[in-house]
Amino acid sequence: MFKTLKFITVAAVLAGASLPVSAETLGIEGGGSASLTGIVPQTWAQFTADAGYDLQVSLGQVLTRSVMKVGAGQLDLAVVPPPAYAAMSRGVGPYEKTAKQAQAFAGNMRMLFTFPGGSFHPIVWADSGIESWDDIKGKRVYVGPPAGAAANQARGMVREASGGMQDGTDYEGIRLPWEASSQAFQDGQFDMYIMSAAVGQQSVQELSLQREIRILGVPDDVVASDGWADYLVDQAVRTDVVPAGTYQGQVNGNADQNIMVTVMMMGANKDLSDDAAYALTKSFFDNLDKMQAANALLAALNTDEPFAGANMPVHPGAARYYEEQGITIPDALKAE
Repeated sequence: MFKTLKFITVAAVLAGASLPVSAETLGIEGGGSASLTGIVPQTWAQFTADAGYDLQVSLGQVLTRSVMKVGAGQLDLAVVPPPAYAAMSRGVGPYEKTAKQAQAFAGNMRMLFTFPGGSFHPIVWADSGIESWDDIKGKRVYVGPPAGAAANQARGMVREASGGMQDGTDYEGIRLPWEASSQAFQDGQFDMYIMSAAVGQQSVQELSLQREIRILGVPDDVVASDGWADYLVDQAVRTDVVPAGTYQGQVNGNADQNIMVTVMMMGANKDLSDDAAYALTKSFFDNLDKMQAANALLAALNTDEPFAGANMPVHPGAARYYEEQGITIPDALKAE
């Protein structure tokens, strides 16, 4: 056996065949392991080695911090929420205290591609007495973690769906880390749980089997309104749907429920080589079918609107891939 393998190896060399070259290691940070901000980089990493790059994935990160690491050149890649990048570029919000540094680092960022992030499920217990958006007045609503863009996105959804309710005036917005939010909801620390999860995710199903839930969908007339359209643009989100019958213990599961899904960008430092950016972008799209086969929660990934919600300049290496595919990059996203 060993002699046979040795013979094949020598023969291959003599024939001029190339042997595998070690992949270059790149660091990447993503969000929670149960959300698409973690699932996408983790699944993608299974396929990048064939393109010559070994992605070392670190999940459960605060993405507003991860983007600063990439901009500083301390990290190669990170999942980036568009609102976080916008705040970084202006030196506001979580970057207010380090505004000049944040703005400088924002100038070092380039995008490879976009993908859906978490779908915001507005969940209440079926026996809570909350049956419509009007019923959350005076209630405690979980809107997201202490840092990051998610809370603003969730509050915007509440405002539009409820006809104008504001955090701190009409309801009390509760902010906790994602990892602590599910148990806190089960412990009764808030009345509505705006849970970020892929549609059909097991963690939502487990909640509904433990105790019946109601998902408060955004009314159809709101989704068709100009206000909702402005909200989608302002917060870099898209409309999503929880199809009827998705969750067993959902009392209003006989009808589709409109919700919203965040848009995420795969951000890289501008000094990532053009060849690396090209190969990584190509590996993502070339392996999309395999990624979806590996994890059903990735069914929402598509190539229909590759730049919807994006606000970061496209890396020149990634731009080469899009140009080969005949995909037009908006002028606003072209790197200088």
